[in-house]
Amino acid sequence: MRKTWKKLVGVLCCCGVLSAFPMISYADIDGQDVQVVEVKPEEDSIKKNVIEGDEPEDDSYESSSDGTRVYDRTSEAQASREALAQAKAELDAARKRAENEAARQAWLQAEEVSSEEWAKSMAAAENAQRRQKVVEFALSFVGGPYRYGGNDPRTGVDCSGFTRYVLSNAAGVHIARTSSAQAGEGVAINDVLMQPGDLLFYSQGGRINHVAMYIGGGKVVHASSVKTGIKISPWNYRQPVKIVNVLGD
Repeated sequence: MRKTWKKLVGVLCCCGVLSAFPMISYADIDGQDVQVVEVKPEEDSIKKNVIEGDEPEDDSYESSSDGTRVYDRTSEAQASREALAQAKAELDAARKRAENEAARQAWLQAEEVSSEEWAKSMAAAENAQRRQKVVEFALSFVGGPYRYGGNDPRTGVDCSGFTRYVLSNAAGVHIARTSSAQAGEGVAINDVLMQPGDLLFYSQGGRINHVAMYIGGGKVVHASSVKTGIKISPWNYRQPVKIVNVLGD
């Protein structure tokens, strides 16, 4: 009986009849019970694939079932692109802020320079007006009498009395009484820098003995002598030994 059963199994295996059914192995050892072990075709296929290898994996992975994190190249690439875009945006914003600040500083500097230049221009205009006022006041006395030691051009005045009277009343600048003392005041300048209202001093015998006021156009006004009174002359009708700015600008 046993021989007959074994022959029947062999015939079925050879004919391939058993290929469609779960494989069953039998053991017959000395009349002991037969143990049947089933092997599912699906598990056998999985084991075969694991051994032989499968197709390459995708770049995208998720965490494994046991919680272990796996490498995700796609997520990392996306994060890198986002970080790069953010860094570029921050750089552009920083550059724009720097450009705006530079423009603001340039505008403030230009405004400051403009303000300074405007202030200088206004000061120069005011000084010019002041000097013109002094000159016009002095010229109003042309033809007036000369008087030695006199202090009022309306009643008679000498050269230093005349310049002292004009500066005091027209500009509020108070200077000494005599020409030699007036020459020691203010700031000494040359003929290139002299402006209307400046004082020119002349000497005789090595001593300053006369003063005149520059009125512009290469001329001066001064109380010259009893014969001529207050008159206008070329600034270098005598060679001045000193020129002084007493108006302080």
